[in-house]
Amino acid sequence: MELINNVAKAHGGYSVFAGVGERTREGNDLYREMLESSVIKIGEPGSKVALVYGQMNEPPGARARIALTGLTIAEYFRDEQGQDVLLFIDNIFRFTQACSEVSSLLGRIPSAVGYQPTLATDLGALQERITSTIKGSITSVQAVYVPADDLTDPAPATTFAHLDATTVLSRPIAELGIYPAVDPLGSTSRMLDPTIVGQEHYDIARKVQQVLQDYKNLQDIIAILGMDQLSDDDIRTVQRARKIQRFMSQPFQVAEVFTGMLGKFCTLEETIDGFKRILDGEFDDLPEKAFYMVGNIEEAIAKGVDIVAELAEHKRRVEESLNA
Repeated sequence: MELINNVAKAHGGYSVFAGVGERTREGNDLYREMLESSVIKIGEPGSKVALVYGQMNEPPGARARIALTGLTIAEYFRDEQGQDVLLFIDNIFRFTQACSEVSSLLGRIPSAVGYQPTLATDLGALQERITSTIKGSITSVQAVYVPADDLTDPAPATTFAHLDATTVLSRPIAELGIYPAVDPLGSTSRMLDPTIVGQEHYDIARKVQQVLQDYKNLQDIIAILGMDQLSDDDIRTVQRARKIQRFMSQPFQVAEVFTGMLGKFCTLEETIDGFKRILDGEFDDLPEKAFYMVGNIEEAIAKGVDIVAELAEHKRRVEESLNA
C-alpha cells in the first residue's frame, strides 16, 4: 500500500494489485484505504490503481488465473497507454498452490514435495511476461510465502530464480520494533552494481552491509561478556550499526491513522547521504534513538538535538534536587 501510494502521488504512475487467494476482509480493507488516500477515486477521473481478486473461497482455476488477469491489465497500461506500471501479486505462493490443485484435478502425477510436475513452466508463463518494451515497463513486486521458512522448498526456490531482487522481512528485526522489518543482510539485488546504481551508491550499500555483518558477528561476545570487553573500534562499529538499523525504520503514510505519526517520503539521494554521514562518524555523538522513525538525516539531527537537550535538562534537575 505504501509503494502504491508513493508511485501514485510522487511519480503519477499506475499500479495493478492482483490478490491471489486473498481474504475478502483484507481486500475490502485495502480498497477502503485507497479510497481514503485518494489513490482510487469514484465518479471522477484520476484513479491510479486497478484491483483484481481471486478470493480464497473460489475454485483453484479462478485463483490460478487471477495473477495472469492482473498481468494482462498491466500489459494494457504499458502497451496501449505507454505507462510504467507497478504490478503487485499477493501471494505468488498461492498462485503455485492453485496451479497444483488444478494439476491434481487433471490427474497429473505430482513431483517433489507434492507440487505439480509443471511448476517451472507455470511460473515461467507468468514471470516471463513481466518485461519492458519500447512503449513502457512493468515492475513487479511479489509477496512470497516460504513454507516452514525453508528457502529450498521448490515453490519459493523456483520463484526466486525469476526475481531481480529479494527483500527479506525478518522476525528478529520486527521484535526490535523496526518497521519495515527488512533484513539488509538477507536481501539481495542484481541491480546493486556500480554500472547501474553508480559507484557511490554501491560503495555505501556495501559498507552498510559490512558494518551490520560485523555487528552480527559481535553479538555473541556482547551477550556473554558485555560491551565493556570490546575494543574501541568494535564499540564504534556496534554504535554505528545500531544507528543504521534504526535509520532504516520509516513512518508510513498509510499507517498514520494507526500510529499517529506523520508518514515520510525520502528520496534516494537523501537516503544515500544519510547513511554516508553515519558511516563517516559524523553523528557518533548523537543518541541512537534520534535515528528511529524519521525521514531524512536532517530530521534525525533535529531529533537528536532535542533529545540531548532533554537529557541535559533532566540531569540539571536531578543535580538541583540532590543539592537541595
